[in-house]
Amino acid sequence: MQSAKHLANLPSSYIREILAAATSENCISLAGGLPCANHFPLTHLASTIQTLDQDTALFQYGTTKGYEPLRQHLLERYNVSAEHDLIVTNGSQQGIDLIARVFLDQGDEIVMEAPSYLGAIQAFALSQATIKTVPQTPVGPDLDILESLFSSGNIKFFYAVPDFHNPTGVCWSLETRQRVGELCHKYHVALIEDAPYRDIRFHGEALPLASSFCPDNALTLTSFSKTAMPGLRLGCVRGPSQWISLLERVKQATDLHTNLPLQHLLLQLLTHPAYPAHLTTLINVYGSRYRALTDELSSQLGEWGRFNAVDGGMFVWFELNQFNADQLAKSALENGVAVVPASVFYSGEANAPAALRLNYSHSTLERLKEAVSRLANVFKLVKVAA
Repeated sequence: MQSAKHLANLPSSYIREILAAATSENCISLAGGLPCANHFPLTHLASTIQTLDQDTALFQYGTTKGYEPLRQHLLERYNVSAEHDLIVTNGSQQGIDLIARVFLDQGDEIVMEAPSYLGAIQAFALSQATIKTVPQTPVGPDLDILESLFSSGNIKFFYAVPDFHNPTGVCWSLETRQRVGELCHKYHVALIEDAPYRDIRFHGEALPLASSFCPDNALTLTSFSKTAMPGLRLGCVRGPSQWISLLERVKQATDLHTNLPLQHLLLQLLTHPAYPAHLTTLINVYGSRYRALTDELSSQLGEWGRFNAVDGGMFVWFELNQFNADQLAKSALENGVAVVPASVFYSGEANAPAALRLNYSHSTLERLKEAVSRLANVFKLVKVAA
């Protein structure tokens, strides 16, 4: 059978394709954004799992918008106004996919940061959107270029990750958040704010959501994969009620509804008395791993590249000195350490710099040190070969 023509626009996922090799016993992975499995809050769910069979309604069909007790909890948790609503999704990735299906026609123009999250690039490319990119600064998108793009009058929405950006770890300043909200309002561009890493802050004070500065012209995506467990595949989208209703209609045709027993488990976890302590522990663990990784990068790889400090999230962006990032990533994998080259995070129109995305949340302190040692050997080998 002949595949649909629009599949030609879909880039492959480098990260998913190397997952088998990256998770083999002899390889240390700094590639995928994997949470620490040793800190999954399974003990908090043990009693709930054992009593699931007492509520047969959890195993019946449910409403597309989500398990109502969970929805009500999330509406209160995120202080959603009466004019706004919320839909539960299969991870925030489904939220991105639904937004693309609902709001994009072939050729519609959108703006993304460069670099940007690969899963979003894939979803918008599959919808045959025209992706415009705005360069990133240490405090967020270049606002002059962003306004120039918006002023064309053709931009439908701006997709961004303001808190601990994937892949760079950049966190927008308060001034940037305010200005992006003003620009979205001025030029009637919707803001799609993806916030999967927002709760993983190990330094500094939390800033308001960028979408809070243009709430009636924004959709906010939240994921529970990073703070609970990715295998639950649960997230949500919130925003103006009429927009959420459109997402609901498309979700009806996509999967009817999200897994009810897992939504129930998530509710029990989020309301568990020990959940705040779990989150604090997780943040402390990731903070210590971040410091361990960056200490080793400074001491072992300082002559080969540089990185910018981050205050949270899961990633460090390591810019290379006179190396080909794609070739280096290939050599690294052959030598037992998986990393992701910058080219993966750029759409077709943007030129990728020589850089690597490095993850620190998944590996122990000892494994992080060993991973950087292996990378140091790879840099030496590549330099000699050149």
